Amino acid sequence: MADGVAAAIARHDTFPKLLLRNADMRGERPAMREKDLGIWQTWSWKDVLDEIRAFSIGLAGLGLKRGDKIAIIGQNRPRLYWSMCAAQALGAVPVPLYADSVAEEMAYVLAHAEVAAAVVEDQEQVDKLLSVASEVPSLTTIVYDDPRGLRDYDPEHLHAFEWVREKGRERLAASPEAKGEWEALIAEGKGSDLAILLYTSGTTGRPKGVMLSFDNLVISAQNGNRFDHLDESEEVVAYLPMAWVGDHIFSYAQSYCAGYCVACPESPETVIQDRRELGPTYFFAPPRVFENLLTMIMVRMEDAGRAKYKTFHAFLGLARRVGEKLLNGEKVSLTDRLLYRLGDFLVYGPVKNRLGFSRLKVGYTAGEAIGPEIFRFYRALGINLKQLYGQTEASVYITMQPDGEIHADTVGTPAPDVEIKIAESGEVLYRSPGVFLGYYRQEEATRATKTEDGWVHTGDAGFFDKSGHLKIIDRAKDVGKLTDGALFPPKYVENKLKFYPNIKEAVAFGDQRDMVACFINIDLTAVGSWAERNNISYASYQELSQHPQVIEAITGHVDQVNRDLAGEPMMAGAQIHRFLILHKELDADDGELTRTQKVRRSFIAERYGELIEALYDGSSEVHARTEVTFEDGRKGMIAADVKIIDMKVHAPAKGAEPKLAEAAE
Repeated sequence: MADGVAAAIARHDTFPKLLLRNADMRGERPAMREKDLGIWQTWSWKDVLDEIRAFSIGLAGLGLKRGDKIAIIGQNRPRLYWSMCAAQALGAVPVPLYADSVAEEMAYVLAHAEVAAAVVEDQEQVDKLLSVASEVPSLTTIVYDDPRGLRDYDPEHLHAFEWVREKGRERLAASPEAKGEWEALIAEGKGSDLAILLYTSGTTGRPKGVMLSFDNLVISAQNGNRFDHLDESEEVVAYLPMAWVGDHIFSYAQSYCAGYCVACPESPETVIQDRRELGPTYFFAPPRVFENLLTMIMVRMEDAGRAKYKTFHAFLGLARRVGEKLLNGEKVSLTDRLLYRLGDFLVYGPVKNRLGFSRLKVGYTAGEAIGPEIFRFYRALGINLKQLYGQTEASVYITMQPDGEIHADTVGTPAPDVEIKIAESGEVLYRSPGVFLGYYRQEEATRATKTEDGWVHTGDAGFFDKSGHLKIIDRAKDVGKLTDGALFPPKYVENKLKFYPNIKEAVAFGDQRDMVACFINIDLTAVGSWAERNNISYASYQELSQHPQVIEAITGHVDQVNRDLAGEPMMAGAQIHRFLILHKELDADDGELTRTQKVRRSFIAERYGELIEALYDGSSEVHARTEVTFEDGRKGMIAADVKIIDMKVHAPAKGAEPKLAEAAE
């Protein structure tokens, strides 16, 4: 290797340079694992370098070059992660897409990003791309990982991963200079270069392509590793969408910076079992994952024997009282310590093992607010769960929770190298080394989000409490006021409802209205299990959702939420006056949720306008008919008579003055 090339690579400011460093320093340590046919396969950093180098040179032989965009589409697979680094080594830019996106959604991103090539998982993704080929003329090459079902496809612009990799190996074997030329391309890369295009989930319109540089990602990843003392010994399970910035940081950027091992599960359905087998030390999940895991635990306990049920709840009460204090290193009596240790043997340990958290060093949740009760439940079991506040535009990190300063109702203090200020409107702004370069081919949107001096508008309303921790109330555009001036933060209300295992989703309304009302989605797994235990038959989700006993149970939960809100000074006015249980599950395929499972409020308000008005006009029942999209793409209609329930509103706690201005101070 020439001295100039070696010096450039030694700067370690891009992921291909970090790959070379890891192969040199940690060559035999595990870098990636994948479970295939029930058996874990492991690749060392040297193995990964060999795979990426050959595939990268093979891609170059297909014409991929510096500046080209290459789509990455599929579930979490080692070859897809390797494809990102292989492309970056050539100076090309990966563009991960959500694997569950329909072809039309993909077509917009592929065309907007001017994608020249794609590496995909299987026949399903190949078919999607071929179906929109006429809309994406720039796309000329498709490489697939899994060959099943593709034998009879036209091979002119369609290639197997193995074939591309072997072409690279042939080039390396035939030309002694090929390795040096490839490393010279890596040396040309700079930290300021565009590393990846990540498209936002598009809650308010078309997705925007967030341009992140290597500096953005490498510095943010290094800061995150230092903050939580993460090193090469960590194990992570990669199971979240590769197109999401969270997965890109935790399963790619931080791994390359620290040198730790990333494992890909056998399938999305086996994630929990695979996580149990591996015992990751570092884990990240959006709140919905933790909500679903809690639901699973509670449903299993409902099916448990009487003795086991009583033991679980008795020790759970102890955990809620002292578990978080122990985790924070606070003073706890010897008796409680001994009882908690017994509880760990009988209850907490088995639960953590069931979830795959037995070896967990630190876990994070982000993406949206998590219900305080859900957050405290995990910490009470001794799981070091933290919250962070972040955005794609920040390379994830805006705030983080330091050990010993973890509160359920805050998202922590500014992350390393991050500055935060609160605008007069209450909006949170930040700037940091992770701030994105801009939105791809959308200069006006970039100027609206990022100021000339580097401050980024988050779109979230929040404030710092007396301890210097940031509290996020809601999206700034979503935080509203009732007609009497009372504060209305919909997400805050919704998260309280979603704590209950049989409530999967909630959408609250109230801005510029005289009261709060909401839609509720029941959790079919939890409620279906209850129905089975109680010999209640039902033919569909909509039938179960309107069952009198289901409505009675949900009414009890809403009443408890109202009692909780009444006890919170700024939130008493946000109590729920009326609600209905929606006759269908909110679904991304129907446009009601984003691909990261966030509610599209404006779309729901438009689609279910008649139901919303029924909540406010005094109706006791409304007939609903809604078009749905089935998994195979066909359209259909579902209909139901939906009952509307009136709720009691409780007197607010003394001193409650729920004004919006107070929340922004």
